[in-house]
Amino acid sequence: MPDTTHTHGKRVTRVTTPSHPLDPLTADELAAGRAVLERAGLLGDSIRFPSVLPVEPPKADMLTWKPGSAFDRSILYTLLDTATGRSREVVVSVTEESIVSDTPLATTEEPYGQPPYLFEEYERVEAIVKQHPEWQQAMTRRGVTDTDAAFCAPLAPGYFGFEDEVGRRIIRSLTFLQPGDNDSPWSRPVEGLVVTIDLTSGEVVRVHDEGEVPIPDVDGNYDADRVGPARTSLKPIEITQPEGPSFSVDGSHVQWENWSFRVGFNAREGLVLNQVAFRDGDEDRSVLYRASVPEMVVPYGDTSPNRFWISYFDAGEYLLGKNANALSLGCDCLGVIHYFDGVVADDSGNPQTIPQVICMHEEDYGVLWKHTDLDGHPEVRRSRRLVVSYFSTVGNYDYGFFWYFYLDGTIQVEAKATGIVFTGAGTPGEQDPHALEIAPGLFAPVHQHLFCARLDVAIDGERNAVDEVDAVGMPTGEENPYGNAFTFTRTPLRTESEGARLANPAAARSWHVRSTERTNHLGQSTAYHLVPQGQPTLLAQPDATVSSRAAFATKHLWTSQYEDGQLWPGGPYPNQHAGGSGLPEYTAGDRPIEGEDIVLWHTFGPTHLPRPEDFPIMPVDYSGFLLKPFGFFDENPALDLPGAAANACGDGSCGCGDGCTCAH
Repeated sequence: MPDTTHTHGKRVTRVTTPSHPLDPLTADELAAGRAVLERAGLLGDSIRFPSVLPVEPPKADMLTWKPGSAFDRSILYTLLDTATGRSREVVVSVTEESIVSDTPLATTEEPYGQPPYLFEEYERVEAIVKQHPEWQQAMTRRGVTDTDAAFCAPLAPGYFGFEDEVGRRIIRSLTFLQPGDNDSPWSRPVEGLVVTIDLTSGEVVRVHDEGEVPIPDVDGNYDADRVGPARTSLKPIEITQPEGPSFSVDGSHVQWENWSFRVGFNAREGLVLNQVAFRDGDEDRSVLYRASVPEMVVPYGDTSPNRFWISYFDAGEYLLGKNANALSLGCDCLGVIHYFDGVVADDSGNPQTIPQVICMHEEDYGVLWKHTDLDGHPEVRRSRRLVVSYFSTVGNYDYGFFWYFYLDGTIQVEAKATGIVFTGAGTPGEQDPHALEIAPGLFAPVHQHLFCARLDVAIDGERNAVDEVDAVGMPTGEENPYGNAFTFTRTPLRTESEGARLANPAAARSWHVRSTERTNHLGQSTAYHLVPQGQPTLLAQPDATVSSRAAFATKHLWTSQYEDGQLWPGGPYPNQHAGGSGLPEYTAGDRPIEGEDIVLWHTFGPTHLPRPEDFPIMPVDYSGFLLKPFGFFDENPALDLPGAAANACGDGSCGCGDGCTCAH
C-alpha cells in the first residue's frame, strides 16, 4: 500500500507495501533481503553493498499478470569484500525469504570490471592521499603547507591495460584547494599531480607529479556573499491550480488526462517509467513497456596526464539514483507538486530514504493549436504538459532528467546539465587546443555528456518494427521539372546490425517505430517516431579504450531484440572494464528486429566547449529528443480540449491584447 502525506500544498507518496510487481523497492524489502544474506552467513565486517537493485519479473509473466494475482519480489545484491576485493552477485527472493543464486564476479580476469564505488571509499581516498609522502612533497614544492585545505577528488580511472592496475580495484585522485569549509574547490586545481590508489590494499600505486603551473587564485564561490545583493527587478510569478491538479496517483500508478504509467526508482537508473499508455476512446493503447536513462558517459578530450584517462560512467560507476537529490518546493519544482520518495540501500545494505526524490507537476506550454477563420473567428487551445523529473549530483556536475507528457500524445525527454565544470590550471592567456580559459589561469577541458535512453517500445503491443525516414532533395529533371521537388525515403531496419544508426539532421532523419499488427483508418501501420537532435556521438578515436567501453555512444540509435535482463548500454560493470560489454554483446547475434519485441537505445547529449559564462556555476545545458505519434491516431487527439472561458479569451479582457495566446 502507498503512504501518501499532504502538507503545505504538496503531496508525497512512498510505497510501503508493494501492490504491483513493478513497484519500486521498499525499505522493509531491503531490510528483509539483508536479513536473508545475514542468516546465510554472507555478511561480515568487511562486506559492503556497492549495488542493490530490483529484479524485475520476466516480461512474459508481466504481460499475463492480473491485478490481485501473486507475484515474487527479488533483489539483486552486488557484495564487495573490501578486505580481499572479491565480489559476488546474490539474488534474494524477499517473497520466499531465500537465496535464488550466488555468483562470484571474475573481476581479476579479462575483461575485468569492478562494482560501482562506495560512498565510504570517497573519504578513504582523501585519507590515503594525504598520508602519502610523495603527495606531501608535491604540495610542499608548490608552496602549499596547509594540506587540510586540500580536497582530493575520487575519480574513476578508466581502463588502459596498465599492468599495475588490471584486476585491481583502482581509483585516481586529483587535488584541489579549498581555503574555507564552504568554499568551492573546483576553481583551484593543482595541475600535474595525479595519485592512483588500490582501494583494497590502501596502497598508492603511483604518484604522477610534473610541471610548475601555478595554482589559480580564483574565487569560485557563487553564494550571496560573493555575488552581492540579489536583483529586485523580477516580479513574483504565482502558479495556482485552485481546483487541484489534473492528475491522480494511486501508489506508483499515475493517470493524467489520457496518459497512464507507473513510476519506478532505483539506485542506478534513478527514475524509471513502466507501462506507458494513452487512452484513445475506451481503449488504453500501449506506447512504452519500460523507459529510463540507464547510462551516461563523460569523456574528456584532453591529452594531459591529469585528464587523458577521464571517461566517467555516472550510472555504472557512481550510481545516478543513489546520488539523487531530495527536491524542494519552489526551487526544484514550482506549482502544485506531487512527490515520490525513493528508497535505496546504503553502503552497508540498510535502507535509506531519499525524500521527495521525484517531482511531478503540470505546466502551461503555450499554444497547442490555433486557427483564425476567414470570418475572423479564432479557435485556440492551450498546451499543457505533465512533468516527471529528478536530479542527481555526481561530484561537480548536476544532472536533471525530465520526462514530459503532452496532450497530443507526444513524449519529450530532456537532460539538464548544470553544476560546475571540471577544471585544470594553465598559463593565463595561453592557447590550449583541448581546454578553454574560463577565468584567469583556470582552464576547462573540452568534453562530452553522452546519455543513453533505453526505450522498450510497445506501439500497440509488443510486435514492432523500425523504419529510417529521410527527407531528400530530387535532381532537376523529368521527375522534378522545376527543381522545387523533394521527397522522402523509408528504409526498413531488419536486423540488429542494420538497427545501429547515426542521425542526419540535414535529412531531418527520424526513426519510425510501427506496429506490425495494427493499422489506422488509412490502412497505415500505427506508429511513433523518434526525433533526435543529432548532436555528435563519441568523438574519441575508434582505437581509444573509451570507444570500446562506451560503444553505445558511437551510434545515435541501437535496436535490439528484447531479452530479459539486458538493461545496461555499457554493461553491468563498466568500472575498469576492458570494453565490449553491453550493447555490443546484446546485438552480437544480429537477430531480426522486424515484427519482434524490440528495444530502442538512443544516445544524445551535448559536446561541451566551456566558456567564461559557465563559471563559477554553469547555466543549464539542455539536450534530449522527442517521441511523437505518426499515424498512431486517426486525427489530432487534442481536438476535444476545452476552449478558454469567454471572459478570458477573444474579447481582450485579459488586458494583454493577445487574446487566447496568452496564459492566465
